[in-house]
Amino acid sequence: MQHENDLRFSLAEYGQRLTKTRAAMEAAGLDLLIVTDPSNMNWLTGYDGWSFYVHQAVVLPVDDDPIWWGRGQDGNGARQTVWMPEAGIQTYPDHYVQSVVRHPMEVLAAIITDRGWGSRRIGVEMDNYYFSAAAYQTLLRELPNARFQDATALVNWQRAVKSETELTYMRRAARIVDAMHARIRDVVEPGMRKCDLVAEIQDAALRGTAEFGGDYAAIVPLVASGPEAAAPHLTWTDKPLRKGEGTFFEIAGCYHRYHCPLSRTVFLGKPDHRFLDAEKAVLEGMEAGLDQALPGNTCEDVARAFFAVLRKYGIEKDNRAGYPIGVSYPPDWGERTMSFRSGDRSVLQPNMTFHFMTGLWLDTWGFEITESFVIREKAPEILANTPRELVVKP
Repeated sequence: MQHENDLRFSLAEYGQRLTKTRAAMEAAGLDLLIVTDPSNMNWLTGYDGWSFYVHQAVVLPVDDDPIWWGRGQDGNGARQTVWMPEAGIQTYPDHYVQSVVRHPMEVLAAIITDRGWGSRRIGVEMDNYYFSAAAYQTLLRELPNARFQDATALVNWQRAVKSETELTYMRRAARIVDAMHARIRDVVEPGMRKCDLVAEIQDAALRGTAEFGGDYAAIVPLVASGPEAAAPHLTWTDKPLRKGEGTFFEIAGCYHRYHCPLSRTVFLGKPDHRFLDAEKAVLEGMEAGLDQALPGNTCEDVARAFFAVLRKYGIEKDNRAGYPIGVSYPPDWGERTMSFRSGDRSVLQPNMTFHFMTGLWLDTWGFEITESFVIREKAPEILANTPRELVVKP
């Protein structure tokens, strides 16, 4: 266990997180929760390491202390990052790693049985990047007296309202993403290889500011130009940037695993009417959506206001317009709970944080200007300070 002064959050805050999660467990009829999403593991215990490519978990009973469980060689990483004492760190031998004859969940099941939890109602994150079918089958086989239940996003929902310390980290991430976009403006030019530009972006992301450095983001920079920008999730190439094309930059600053995504579009040369019209529609729509981003309103209210403006300009966007953000690990910086789209009646609360993803991906081109913000009583707090505009460079 780290000294409390070395932890990223106070023991009291971790205690509050456990209390919230246990209340949600009891409401769902669960006695035990196996958490395999590394973002949720971090939020509950502080664990921070690039070990999510092997099986690991936090086990949380409703009536006992949590356990961090993972690969033996990652135990020291747990000792250096989690708030729990040594008794709360359990590991498995390395011959279980990527074995075809045994599975690490056999060890976890044995720990659960030894603690007298083998017949409990156990929640698992079924629809989760990090929980495999083989892991589930092993738990079913090794814990025949347990009753399993899907607990996907149970912890994610507890993360929705941010503490003041979390907001401090997100504001720092915002200062980093501001520096990243400032670097783009400074160096981007026709003929520059896109890979060299991304190297500049990553340099700014990791150097951060004079006061604090940056972390790696959960998503790599998404940088698409010209017709490629019709696809929202392509990564970079070594091709040169060309005059007469628009390029969107979907990037995020990250500090202590807390993210602030921010997108802008750069046009090299004189932009045509498509980009100027898109800028006008998106900025007007964003203001309309932000006007609805108030406590007591719903995600759907924000989406409807934004989409109504786009329709006025003859633009159809058939994907959601935003999602909550916070602590995260690859491959996604979203919290995977709410969405700004029709039908999502999730009620907005103060200190919820969102990425307003107002990007447009059309048949032969794309355009992104986005904002990340905090729900506040009278108006949302915009996290970044980067000018909200189409960037034009000759």
